Amino acid sequence: MDIVDLVLVLAKIVVVLVVLLTLCAYTTLLERKLVARFQSRIGPNRAGPRGLLQPLADLVKLIFKEDLTPAGANRLLFTMAPVMAFIPAFLSIAVIPFGDTITLWGRSVDLVISDFNVGILFIFGAGSLGVYSLVLAGWSSNSKYSLLGGLRSSAQMISYEVGLGLSVVGVLILAGTLSLPEIVHQQAALADWYLWRQPLGFLLFMICGVAETNRAPFDLPECENELVAGYHTEYSSIKFAMFYVAEYANMVTISAVATTLFLGGWNGPYLPPVLWFLIKVLLFLFLYVWLRATLPRLRYDQLMKFGWLVLLPLGLLNVMVTAAITAWSGGQ
Repeated sequence: MDIVDLVLVLAKIVVVLVVLLTLCAYTTLLERKLVARFQSRIGPNRAGPRGLLQPLADLVKLIFKEDLTPAGANRLLFTMAPVMAFIPAFLSIAVIPFGDTITLWGRSVDLVISDFNVGILFIFGAGSLGVYSLVLAGWSSNSKYSLLGGLRSSAQMISYEVGLGLSVVGVLILAGTLSLPEIVHQQAALADWYLWRQPLGFLLFMICGVAETNRAPFDLPECENELVAGYHTEYSSIKFAMFYVAEYANMVTISAVATTLFLGGWNGPYLPPVLWFLIKVLLFLFLYVWLRATLPRLRYDQLMKFGWLVLLPLGLLNVMVTAAITAWSGGQ
């Protein structure tokens, strides 16, 4: 790797991190605005024109708030937990393809930080690490509410991680590859989107993705009416901000993966590829907010039964049917 290639890689890393952080910040504003509209309220409108500086105001407030550590807490793990939530949330985006190859300075540049042929496995691996931070946060806080939230997050992850993995197996069988850019290339036309050939897989992925990110109606690890704030009850200041940003980064990652696997990624007419990718991701983020404003939270026993008795059998059924149809088609 020469110096130009190194500069290009570093530039891609910086650009992607800045864009992701900005998207996370303004997703919080989008959520507050949309939920306010759903509930016939105004929403943030004081910090900047139409409230556009509200994310910056929130960041400044969180930075300058007092950072408290509960008496009896394990200080090392209490401090490590939000960092362990923050880092995996930003790792997954490294293998997401945002657009096709472009030419820059006479060189072909992929619009992805790292392109290797097991990208989807890397995303699942990095995403599964986040639950350790929630469990550690719950245990190290020396609070029964935090501990119950951490235990719930662990059980919920085990229940829905299986369904999440099965939901994409159908796409992988049809695509014949684990490379995310290659999967996008196979969906060049609207009729080629895997959404049409894998509707059940898409539905399962979205349900499990919402549960995986601990968002309503599956936000049992927080569950304010039972656990105060769940696993992050005792957190404040920048530590709480790291948990907060990590949640929205995971939402962006799930939306980006859904766009890549089922909606043709960056493919689309007339507009630049990166813009098409962003539009599709924003549609999924809007769906996250819509679900939060519309659906009531499930009881915990309902959540677990739904994962093991509904989503898991449907995921297995989808894989078996897809494999059978693919094998039969290949034999004709």
